[in-house]
Amino acid sequence: MQEKSREIAQLVDARKESFIDISHQVWAFAEPRFQEYKSSELQQRVMKELGFRVSADLAGEETAFIAEWGSGKPIVAILGEFDALSGLSQEANVTTHTPIEGAEHGHGCGHNLLGAGSAAAAVAVKEFIEKHGISGTIRYYGCPAEENAGGKAFLVRDGFFDDCDIAISWHPSQYNMVSPGGSLANFRVFYTFQGTSAHAAGAPHLGRSALDAVEIMNIGVNYMREHMISDARVHYAVTDTGGSAPNVVQARAQVLYAMRAPTVTDVFDLRRRIDNIAQGAALITETTVESKQVSSYANTISNAVIEKQLGVHLSSFVPIEYTDEELAYARSFTEVITDLDRKNLPTQLKKVLPNKDDYEKWIGAPMFNFLAPTTVLGRGSTDVGDVSWVVPTAQIATATWAPGTPGHAWQVTAQAKSSIADKAMIVAAKTMACAAVDFFLDPTLVEAAREQWLVDLDGQTYPNPLPKDYKPELW
Repeated sequence: MQEKSREIAQLVDARKESFIDISHQVWAFAEPRFQEYKSSELQQRVMKELGFRVSADLAGEETAFIAEWGSGKPIVAILGEFDALSGLSQEANVTTHTPIEGAEHGHGCGHNLLGAGSAAAAVAVKEFIEKHGISGTIRYYGCPAEENAGGKAFLVRDGFFDDCDIAISWHPSQYNMVSPGGSLANFRVFYTFQGTSAHAAGAPHLGRSALDAVEIMNIGVNYMREHMISDARVHYAVTDTGGSAPNVVQARAQVLYAMRAPTVTDVFDLRRRIDNIAQGAALITETTVESKQVSSYANTISNAVIEKQLGVHLSSFVPIEYTDEELAYARSFTEVITDLDRKNLPTQLKKVLPNKDDYEKWIGAPMFNFLAPTTVLGRGSTDVGDVSWVVPTAQIATATWAPGTPGHAWQVTAQAKSSIADKAMIVAAKTMACAAVDFFLDPTLVEAAREQWLVDLDGQTYPNPLPKDYKPELW
């Protein structure tokens, strides 16, 4: 390890207990999208105390903030999140599903770790460049509502990343790896049908059922699935059935659609087709329909130049040193995954480790304690994608949970306060801080990242898929 990297790692270690405590506090707050008031306030206060200038309540998001230190170029952004997921309350470190009494939400994606780790990285960068008299600006972006709302898209749309040169982030995972691009673009759209209420037995001919329209729309979309590109995904949830009385024709009903595809252009086309199906369902049932887009995520354009720097440093911090007790803890969680997750794990690991000897070494291990090659595994969505359209961007993942643990599940919530998760968070912080400093020290790296970004864009500009007048809201 280079002396510079060793010094940065020591800066992270000097404050690691404080940031682990922040992670644990955010875990306990467990606040969902746009309601992360305690989580945001805690991080803002800490960053102010450590000398950062803080701007808050940004782009209509009360819990969004930017903490920055320094001046001039380059401007390096480190992205953090701190929102929890609904329905994933869970006691920490317990291998049975045990929701916390009186609590609804839980950190089933590990965002308590994500925000605290990114903030720790930003602080280490600040202290390093301050000590060595290096010019430039380090920013920590406290980003709300990654889950279900795409909070970064509002920040991007309103220009809060326009002057950035480099953006770096990370995410909890079962792997240690440089994260590839390939996340799917994603729109969330509500379709609300209005009909006419009537007595379902006495005068059914006078009613026009909004619930019938929702059901017909869903059938139409299901038939469409055969005729869309194979990488597209369409999901829906009926959010309003129009009541619980079967003897009343439902005058109102609503369905929420998530539409995913490899690019924003692909999703625009999906939405056009789904809009037509909704209009058709309204025509069939003699109802009316209104649509409202409430979030969007652009596909991610990962930058190879930043990826290379992240990979160099991540390789110096992996493998992670675990105790026997920690490995036994992790194994206890590998034993409580579902049969489907257990069956899927070998398929996923073979994608990461195609070499038979490597695969056989790690299949069945309590932790995947190796540096995985960059491989596209899942096809989820992230609002980091929106950032990547306006700033050269890259991410890493570190192993914060046991192999086979399903994302967005109570098992993630249970493990997100463990010492294993804490260690992985600190590795992520060290890796991001070391990579960020590389860009402060070498202007040619900043230029190379920008040149690669322009090549990847290939003349395209940010598609800004959010409606221009739409503001963040709870739904």
